[in-house]
Amino acid sequence: MDWLVLFGSSYKDLSALPDDVQDTFGYALDLAQRGLKHDHAKPFTQAGGGVMEVVEDDDGKTYRAMYTAKLPNAVYVLHCFQKKSKSGKATPREDVALIEQRLKAAEAHSKQVISKAVPRKS
Repeated sequence: MDWLVLFGSSYKDLSALPDDVQDTFGYALDLAQRGLKHDHAKPFTQAGGGVMEVVEDDDGKTYRAMYTAKLPNAVYVLHCFQKKSKSGKATPREDVALIEQRLKAAEAHSKQVISKAVPRKS
């Protein structure tokens, strides 16, 4: 099973979401760690390749978790948030920029830490 790395405020943000949303996102991340994909997970193309998005509705509100499983030996949670866009389904530019920033940081972390800490699978 791959490691789960929560970047920035992702842990705090995930913990603040409603319990049912946390359960859905937690299960989706568990599946990603096992190399599987949750039914609600889909590619998030606005932030570059390899980012997945899980969307969950609760009490009339929409929540999103963004992660990448493209890097070796780890699933990186990049951002968890309540969707508040006023422009339909579009993700606010600030959130996309944060996801892009954390994706770059995850790539660097994977090269510097994870690849050295975990032996390559043969």
